[in-house]
Amino acid sequence: MPFSATDKAHMERALELARATLGLASPNPQVGCVIAHGNEIVGEGAHRYDLRDHAEIVAMKQAGERVRGATAYVTLEPCSHHGRTGPCSNALLDAGIARVVAATLDPNPLVAGKGMAILENGGVIAEHGLMEREARRMNDAFARHILTGMPLVTLKSALSVDGMLAPLPVQRTANAPFWLTGTAAREEVHRFRHASDAILTGIGTVLADDPMMTDRSNLQRRRRLLRVVLDTHCRLPLSSRLAESVNDDLIVFCAKSAPNDRQRALRQRGVTVETIPTLTPAQRGTQGRRLELDLRAVLKRLGDLDILSVLLESGSGLNGAFLNAGLVDKAVLFFSETELGSNAIPFASHGPTAFGLIEQLSDIDRCDFVSDLSNGARQVDACVRGTLHDPWAETFTLTPTPAASR
Repeated sequence: MPFSATDKAHMERALELARATLGLASPNPQVGCVIAHGNEIVGEGAHRYDLRDHAEIVAMKQAGERVRGATAYVTLEPCSHHGRTGPCSNALLDAGIARVVAATLDPNPLVAGKGMAILENGGVIAEHGLMEREARRMNDAFARHILTGMPLVTLKSALSVDGMLAPLPVQRTANAPFWLTGTAAREEVHRFRHASDAILTGIGTVLADDPMMTDRSNLQRRRRLLRVVLDTHCRLPLSSRLAESVNDDLIVFCAKSAPNDRQRALRQRGVTVETIPTLTPAQRGTQGRRLELDLRAVLKRLGDLDILSVLLESGSGLNGAFLNAGLVDKAVLFFSETELGSNAIPFASHGPTAFGLIEQLSDIDRCDFVSDLSNGARQVDACVRGTLHDPWAETFTLTPTPAASR
């Protein structure tokens, strides 16, 4: 049976509720629920991790006795397992719901379809697939983590109009900030940071730019943005803005061979320092990169820490390393009006050009960000974003992680 206009309107509202939980649901998925009798909404809600209740429970509490005989519209299949809360499929069944429409099934193959089966076996009309694409895109990071144990990686770069990353160091003014893009584009970057559990860069970027790597979107988030630095030899200066601002939100990954005194000094400052396996010279040569740390091991460790999404804001070397290792899932590229020419730092060492990467993307979205300049002129920065790997569509070799945290 095709879905009606009323069904679509209620699911759109459920998706709106789910979107409002950005930064508040991780490491659980963003989920919204609407309970309705025909056109009338009698209950609605969304899941926030710190409030425990799943979206269906929030909506049912609001609806009260009017749950009986109603239709529930939920953006993700009701859970069928005992985690931090009981299974929502059973709760809906016990409350007397007549019909459940889910936007998409759970991405975990060990769980997918079981919640809907419980409802169907209990006599409830259970359907799914309404606005599925929108619901899945909202929880790409949850799908990646639940299927692989690793976070979703989004590569973000600000580039010149000819696709270069920055001028060569000798062309830059020492200790002066360098911006290719305008304020509007940079504000959008902070919204991407807000949507991420962690931000990752390499020690080269830290030594060159002394960044803070914070979320300055002023939007509410449940947990601090985790700042991650890949620092093979543990060179992070104690005087850096990262080390001086540490607040249980900075982790440095280094090689086991990194000097013990450097590791100890950073730990005494409050930095979390973890050693990561290194790639053999043959592996490094094959993959065309100088980086020694095993990037997959880094991501697996972040996944163990319940990090669902990572924003990669790095230099040319790390961009190329992640791309060559096949570990970038999405890309967000900002292009300024400035031309740097060929004598500049490339987008990705030993990797694709920015324009070559765009050719590999699907679900491409393009938009412009306009900034007013002090001289009365305007700067227009183009943004291209898209997907390299769809976590819902791929076959993964790793065992899915249990969804017990939900």
